[in-house]
Amino acid sequence: MCTIYDLTYKVIIGGNASVGKTTMLKRYVEGQFVDSKMTIGVEIMQKILKLEDGLKVSLQLWDFGGQQHFRFFLDGFVNGANGAFLMFDLTNMNSFNNLEEWVKIVRKENPALPIVLIGSKLDLEDIIVINDEMVKDAKEKFNIADYLKISSKTGYNINEVFIVLTNEIRKYIANLRKSTISAINNSELFSS
Repeated sequence: MCTIYDLTYKVIIGGNASVGKTTMLKRYVEGQFVDSKMTIGVEIMQKILKLEDGLKVSLQLWDFGGQQHFRFFLDGFVNGANGAFLMFDLTNMNSFNNLEEWVKIVRKENPALPIVLIGSKLDLEDIIVINDEMVKDAKEKFNIADYLKISSKTGYNINEVFIVLTNEIRKYIANLRKSTISAINNSELFSS
Protein backbone atom coordinates (compact mmCIF):
# COMPACT_ATOMS: atom_id res chain seq x y z
CA MET A 1 0.00 0.00 0.00
CA CYS A 2 1.33 3.41 -0.98
CA THR A 3 0.97 6.22 1.54
CA ILE A 4 0.54 9.71 0.17
CA TYR A 5 2.10 12.58 2.08
CA ASP A 6 2.43 16.33 1.55
CA LEU A 7 5.98 16.98 2.76
CA THR A 8 9.19 15.06 3.38
CA TYR A 9 11.70 16.14 6.02
CA LYS A 10 15.11 14.65 6.69
CA VAL A 11 15.66 14.60 10.45
CA ILE A 12 18.98 13.62 12.00
CA ILE A 13 19.33 12.32 15.54
CA GLY A 14 22.67 12.80 17.27
CA GLY A 15 24.05 12.25 20.73
CA ASN A 16 26.51 10.08 22.61
CA ALA A 17 26.32 6.29 22.56
CA SER A 18 23.72 4.75 24.89
CA VAL A 19 21.64 7.90 25.44
CA GLY A 20 18.59 6.15 23.92
CA LYS A 21 18.34 7.48 20.36
CA THR A 22 17.43 4.18 18.73
CA THR A 23 15.15 3.19 21.61
CA MET A 24 13.23 6.48 21.19
CA LEU A 25 12.92 5.96 17.43
CA LYS A 26 11.69 2.38 17.85
CA ARG A 27 9.14 3.58 20.41
CA TYR A 28 7.95 6.26 17.98
CA VAL A 29 8.03 4.26 14.73
CA GLU A 30 7.03 0.81 16.02
CA GLY A 31 5.09 1.85 19.14
CA GLN A 32 7.00 -0.36 21.54
CA PHE A 33 9.81 -0.14 24.07
CA VAL A 34 12.75 -2.26 22.93
CA ASP A 35 16.21 -2.24 24.44
CA SER A 36 18.25 -1.59 21.31
CA LYS A 37 21.66 -2.74 20.26
CA MET A 38 24.40 -0.25 19.49
CA THR A 39 23.90 1.59 16.18
CA ILE A 40 26.88 1.16 13.87
CA GLY A 41 27.19 4.21 11.62
CA VAL A 42 23.71 5.34 10.57
CA GLU A 43 20.30 3.66 10.61
CA ILE A 44 17.36 5.18 8.70
CA MET A 45 13.69 4.84 9.65
CA GLN A 46 10.52 6.48 8.34
CA LYS A 47 7.27 7.58 9.92
CA ILE A 48 4.32 9.50 8.51
CA LEU A 49 3.21 12.24 10.91
CA LYS A 50 -0.26 13.74 10.51
CA LEU A 51 -0.36 17.31 11.81
CA GLU A 52 -3.35 19.16 13.30
CA ASP A 53 -3.86 21.12 10.06
CA GLY A 54 -4.24 17.84 8.15
CA LEU A 55 -0.84 17.83 6.45
CA LYS A 56 0.94 14.48 6.28
CA VAL A 57 4.70 14.70 6.71
CA SER A 58 7.07 11.86 5.87
CA LEU A 59 9.86 11.98 8.44
CA GLN A 60 13.08 10.37 7.22
CA LEU A 61 14.80 9.66 10.55
CA TRP A 62 18.60 9.30 10.39
CA ASP A 63 19.87 7.73 13.61
CA PHE A 64 23.58 8.50 14.06
CA GLY A 65 25.71 6.04 15.98
CA GLY A 66 27.15 7.90 18.96
CA GLN A 67 30.53 6.22 19.34
CA GLN A 68 33.49 8.55 18.89
CA HIS A 69 35.16 6.36 16.26
CA PHE A 70 32.12 6.65 13.92
CA ARG A 71 31.82 10.43 14.02
CA PHE A 72 34.36 11.14 11.28
CA PHE A 73 32.01 9.96 8.54
CA LEU A 74 28.81 11.59 9.83
CA ASP A 75 29.62 14.89 8.09
CA GLY A 76 28.38 13.55 4.75
CA PHE A 77 25.10 12.35 6.23
CA VAL A 78 24.00 15.78 7.49
CA ASN A 79 23.65 17.15 3.93
CA GLY A 80 20.07 17.99 3.14
CA ALA A 81 18.85 17.77 6.73
CA ASN A 82 15.80 19.87 7.57
CA GLY A 83 16.15 19.55 11.34
CA ALA A 84 17.85 17.63 14.13
CA PHE A 85 17.33 16.13 17.53
CA LEU A 86 20.27 16.18 19.90
CA MET A 87 19.78 13.77 22.77
CA PHE A 88 21.52 13.45 26.09
CA ASP A 89 20.89 11.12 29.02
CA LEU A 90 19.54 13.02 32.03
CA THR A 91 21.53 10.65 34.28
CA ASN A 92 24.85 11.06 32.45
CA MET A 93 26.76 14.36 32.65
CA ASN A 94 29.25 13.33 29.97
CA SER A 95 26.45 12.97 27.40
CA PHE A 96 25.33 16.53 28.20
CA ASN A 97 28.88 17.93 28.11
CA ASN A 98 29.32 16.64 24.53
CA LEU A 99 26.41 18.67 23.12
CA GLU A 100 28.74 21.28 21.63
CA GLU A 101 30.49 18.64 19.52
CA TRP A 102 27.13 17.35 18.30
CA VAL A 103 25.90 20.86 17.45
CA LYS A 104 29.02 21.33 15.29
CA ILE A 105 28.39 18.02 13.50
CA VAL A 106 24.71 18.58 12.70
CA ARG A 107 25.12 22.26 11.79
CA LYS A 108 28.23 21.84 9.66
CA GLU A 109 26.31 22.47 6.42
CA ASN A 110 23.62 24.77 7.85
CA PRO A 111 24.45 26.94 10.88
CA ALA A 112 20.75 27.78 11.33
CA LEU A 113 19.45 24.19 11.25
CA PRO A 114 16.51 23.84 13.68
CA ILE A 115 17.49 21.67 16.65
CA VAL A 116 15.36 20.29 19.47
CA LEU A 117 17.19 19.05 22.56
CA ILE A 118 15.95 15.87 24.18
CA GLY A 119 16.75 14.80 27.73
CA SER A 120 16.19 11.03 27.87
CA LYS A 121 15.55 8.50 30.62
CA LEU A 122 13.18 10.73 32.60
CA ASP A 123 11.79 7.58 34.24
CA LEU A 124 15.09 7.26 36.17
CA GLU A 125 14.17 10.32 38.24
CA ASP A 126 16.09 9.21 41.35
CA ILE A 127 19.46 9.43 39.56
CA ILE A 128 18.96 12.48 37.29
CA VAL A 129 22.02 14.77 37.41
CA ILE A 130 21.17 17.39 34.74
CA ASN A 131 18.81 20.15 35.81
CA ASP A 132 16.65 22.52 33.76
CA GLU A 133 18.89 25.53 34.43
CA MET A 134 21.88 23.79 32.84
CA VAL A 135 19.79 22.94 29.79
CA LYS A 136 18.43 26.49 29.56
CA ASP A 137 22.01 27.81 29.39
CA ALA A 138 22.94 25.30 26.66
CA LYS A 139 19.76 26.12 24.74
CA GLU A 140 20.70 29.81 24.66
CA LYS A 141 24.38 29.17 23.94
CA PHE A 142 23.67 26.97 20.92
CA ASN A 143 20.49 28.71 19.68
CA ILE A 144 18.34 25.61 20.21
CA ALA A 145 14.67 25.85 19.21
CA ASP A 146 13.22 23.82 22.08
CA TYR A 147 13.87 21.25 24.81
CA LEU A 148 11.77 18.34 26.00
CA LYS A 149 12.32 15.50 28.44
CA ILE A 150 11.25 12.01 27.42
CA SER A 151 10.99 8.45 28.62
CA SER A 152 11.08 5.82 25.91
CA LYS A 153 10.18 3.27 28.57
CA THR A 154 6.88 4.94 29.53
CA GLY A 155 6.33 6.71 26.21
CA TYR A 156 6.25 10.12 27.90
CA ASN A 157 6.62 12.99 25.36
CA ILE A 158 7.72 10.67 22.52
CA ASN A 159 5.10 11.85 20.00
CA GLU A 160 5.39 15.46 21.18
CA VAL A 161 9.08 15.82 20.34
CA PHE A 162 8.39 14.91 16.71
CA ILE A 163 5.50 17.36 16.47
CA VAL A 164 7.62 20.13 18.03
CA LEU A 165 10.55 19.59 15.64
CA THR A 166 8.27 19.30 12.60
CA ASN A 167 6.64 22.62 13.49
CA GLU A 168 10.07 24.23 14.02
CA ILE A 169 11.15 23.02 10.57
CA ARG A 170 7.99 24.43 9.00
CA LYS A 171 8.58 27.83 10.68
CA TYR A 172 12.21 27.82 9.54
CA ILE A 173 11.27 27.05 5.93
CA ALA A 174 8.50 29.69 5.95
CA ASN A 175 10.99 32.29 7.22
CA LEU A 176 13.48 31.31 4.51
CA ARG A 177 10.79 31.79 1.87
CA LYS A 178 9.85 35.22 3.27
CA SER A 179 13.50 36.28 3.29
CA THR A 180 13.99 35.08 -0.29
CA ILE A 181 10.87 36.88 -1.53
CA SER A 182 11.90 40.04 0.31
CA ALA A 183 15.41 39.88 -1.18
CA ILE A 184 13.97 39.39 -4.68
CA ASN A 185 11.56 42.29 -4.23
CA ASN A 186 14.33 44.53 -2.91
CA SER A 187 16.65 43.65 -5.79
CA GLU A 188 13.85 44.46 -8.27
CA LEU A 189 13.41 47.88 -6.65
CA PHE A 190 17.11 48.68 -7.02
CA SER A 191 17.39 47.36 -10.58
CA SER A 192 14.66 49.68 -11.90
